[in-house]
Amino acid sequence: METTTNRSLQNKRVIILGGSSGIGLATAKAASADGASVIIVSGNQQRIDSALAELPPTATGYTINLSHESNIKSFFENIGKFDHLVYTAGENLTLNNIAETEIDSVKPFFNLRFWGAFAAVKYGSPWINPGGSVCLTSGIASLRPGTGWGIAASICGAVEGFVRAMAVELAPIRVNSVMPGVVRTNLWNSMEAADRETLYNTVANKLPVKRIGEAEDVALAFIYLMKQQFGTGQNIIVDGGTVLV
Repeated sequence: METTTNRSLQNKRVIILGGSSGIGLATAKAASADGASVIIVSGNQQRIDSALAELPPTATGYTINLSHESNIKSFFENIGKFDHLVYTAGENLTLNNIAETEIDSVKPFFNLRFWGAFAAVKYGSPWINPGGSVCLTSGIASLRPGTGWGIAASICGAVEGFVRAMAVELAPIRVNSVMPGVVRTNLWNSMEAADRETLYNTVANKLPVKRIGEAEDVALAFIYLMKQQFGTGQNIIVDGGTVLV
């Protein structure tokens, strides 16, 4: 077991599923800067190549469709031992009122955001070194949902419950999640540019911190959860104070 004085990621092996853009890439950069050897995974080879160009030469990348359990299983069987697992994979969300929601059309959101994370923990956790951790991604939609957020809120709630269950079941591996608020990432690219900026400005003006979140803000929470040695089963809010207003 690692001592509480060893809080560096130096020479640690960190796997980030969804690490080619947004919060995942920001976390990969932060972990690399702290000395970690980073492995990023994404379903898009072009984004992997672009991300690796921004990371140190020690970083490696794999193109895998994370919507399929068998792909995740094979990846971990081939990757070997590592220290920290981070799951940030997700696609652009579509917000619809429940009356307008076609259930079959929204099931794929669960496949990537929840079941993909579930499979990553199932097949990745046996390979985690002593002192290692799992960090998943939820969001404040479960705590502060708006109209049209039924699917997003449901996924976030499912992740948070899963985190608590796995912290017990997989102990002493630490299992936590980060719950971002609205952050300036490609998550919102399905919106028209003008609508997206309106959203950012509206949210920023309401927040105690008076600005929208950036991917780097959330990455710091993932780094903390990897480096600290005593917190597990926690869902950490990083939202600029959204749940307060």
